[in-house]
Amino acid sequence: MTRADTDTAGASAADTNTTEETRMTGILPSYVRDAWWTPDASAEASAAEVRDASTGEVVARVSTDGLDLGAVLEHARTVGQRSLGELTFHQRAVLLKQMALALTERKAELYEVSARAGATKRDSWVDIDGGIGVLFTYSSKGRRELPNAKVVVDGPVEPLSKDGSFIGRHVYTRLPGVAVQINAFNFPVWGSLEKFAPAFLAGVPTVVKPATPTGYLAEAFVRILVESGLLPAGSLQLVSGSVPDLFDHLRLGDLVGFTGSASTAEKLRAHDSVQTGGVRFTSETDSINASVLGSDALPGTPEFDAYIAQLVVEMTSKAGQKCTAIRRAIVPAEAVDAVVDAVRERLAAKVVLGDPRAEGVTMGPLASLAQRDEVLRQVARLREAGGEVVVGSTDAPDVVLADGSTGPDPEGAFVSPMLLSFPDATAAAVHEVEAFGPVASVIGYDSLDQAVDLVARGGGSLVTSVATHDPDVAVALASGIAAMNGRLLFLDRDDARTSTGHGSPVPHLVHGGPGRAGGGEELGGIRAVMHHMQRTAVQGSPAMLTALTGVWHSGAEARPFAESGERHPFRKSLAELRIGDQVASPARTVTLEDIETFAHFTGDTFYAHMDEAAAAANPFFPGRVAHGYLLVSWAAGLFVDAAPGPVLANSGLENLRFITPVSPGDSIRVELTAKQITPRETDEYGEVRWDAVLKNQDDELVATYDVLTLVAKEPTGDADGDATVGADAQVQPA
Repeated sequence: MTRADTDTAGASAADTNTTEETRMTGILPSYVRDAWWTPDASAEASAAEVRDASTGEVVARVSTDGLDLGAVLEHARTVGQRSLGELTFHQRAVLLKQMALALTERKAELYEVSARAGATKRDSWVDIDGGIGVLFTYSSKGRRELPNAKVVVDGPVEPLSKDGSFIGRHVYTRLPGVAVQINAFNFPVWGSLEKFAPAFLAGVPTVVKPATPTGYLAEAFVRILVESGLLPAGSLQLVSGSVPDLFDHLRLGDLVGFTGSASTAEKLRAHDSVQTGGVRFTSETDSINASVLGSDALPGTPEFDAYIAQLVVEMTSKAGQKCTAIRRAIVPAEAVDAVVDAVRERLAAKVVLGDPRAEGVTMGPLASLAQRDEVLRQVARLREAGGEVVVGSTDAPDVVLADGSTGPDPEGAFVSPMLLSFPDATAAAVHEVEAFGPVASVIGYDSLDQAVDLVARGGGSLVTSVATHDPDVAVALASGIAAMNGRLLFLDRDDARTSTGHGSPVPHLVHGGPGRAGGGEELGGIRAVMHHMQRTAVQGSPAMLTALTGVWHSGAEARPFAESGERHPFRKSLAELRIGDQVASPARTVTLEDIETFAHFTGDTFYAHMDEAAAAANPFFPGRVAHGYLLVSWAAGLFVDAAPGPVLANSGLENLRFITPVSPGDSIRVELTAKQITPRETDEYGEVRWDAVLKNQDDELVATYDVLTLVAKEPTGDADGDATVGADAQVQPA
């Protein structure tokens, strides 16, 4: 049964049809064009089998025979772009939180499926809860750091003419295509959601292509999101299986996020669609990450203990199948034997190898038998290059089986944790060969300069960690290795308990790295959102840029309430306030008595305000001058409307600059203009950013800054109990 021509379907209908199709074909479905799809029965014979990592039982068959990838991409570019384009950043951010809650409610189902891939409960927590955490984080950051709008203004105004009639700004707008993510097998949930969240927040639809060995777990979380009813049409599609001609259908406006091997990344990067077609391509690839034990962190120190604990966690978490795992333990030469002994003891005390569904197991198998065989091949290469296995063994291990018994499991992809030692720290293999499993190598250094050199021999890494409590050691190492890494973690007694760990990228910070690590950049907070947008320089008049950005620019129309006959802007709710509404105050004269009163009342008796001779000798002042904060305080008194009303609170003041000093006898006035209006999706109020300008009697700029206020969305009762609804009420976009 093929549904490639079906554009839309309700969740319940899709579920019913998927169940029927799966029974007929036994093939893992894809979710494309807002409906579940499987190939017809003829594809079953050629479908790839996916097996339980512990037992070898077939858990899924995978095929995309007959799937029109061009139609999948076009659905994203049309239906997905349209549905996401109707939403603001904040509206998309709220949906991300709701998706996170939907997955949280059903994550027990995902844990059960995850065990089939060899993941322990802790491994599943990293993948599943970590992925859900990304959704929560981007929801929060999107609402805090982005406007409730569809365009992001980047940087300050650039004046391009003397009279201010021609200005420029940079703006970000979303890409018009589709974000294609090609993921690795090790993190089928987190790997997808860490790419999906920033793309969705930017307003770009996503097509997920998970790795075949664990694609059934990606299908499970997508199914939960589909059944939640939260996905805007075309915003998320899943292709369960191979995509041989995918790049032939990509075009300008599309982007690809790839996670996998460096060799595959280079092949994809060489495709004409990337080289000449304008398709953005970013990659996060294999990385020979290092962990450096500082010269001060010798046995007996808290840093040494934290280093060993972290190293063992990175060797065994996800059975070492992490692009961020520690592959090179770079330690002082005199500490090599102590590190080997400590790793051996901790592995014996903490690690139980077996089926993740068995009680007490702390490390599961690799994702597949093929992966097990590949790891053993790479270990053989390391040994041939001079490495000696000093902890663990390449022999088939005894493991805890699902029934609780212990013994060998020929159907399971089990490998013992292994630590190799390289007498020659400069041996090329230890810096180039990655055994993508529970394998690390220890090498010694004689100086910090040599440690820097050894880190650099990895050719670029996702992360290097350093265990040290000596700031001088930290600075010396960071100065030499920062440019070789996407992330540095400094571990010591102060943060060992709270550290997220060497191998755990967090959505707030960049995940990626130079050179061999792919040269890409994922996560990093709002930076990742901007990867899905185009920065464009926009030039024009203040009025035109105000219309284009939804942010008032000086020189655009302003409506002083006293002249227009309207109410004071502070008497207007968000539903009534308009960009350009303004308070233009009368002048107030500054006296010497005012300056002295403020000085004594606040305790700010700085000489520029109190000593005429000293102030006159200062190159910045003509003599005694008014306090800048006195002027800002007076400005508030000049523009405020004091009665209770829609303005709920002053939430901040930003970008304050004092420009022209104010002497006794000078006067000041203020112009306060509604600059940006940002309703909050989940609250009954929003934020208004006001442009504040202070000028003196000669019309010279005295100070400029932004005032932030929290304002009710809807009209509230005024001081007399009457509603303050204006006939010209109008909502302006932020």
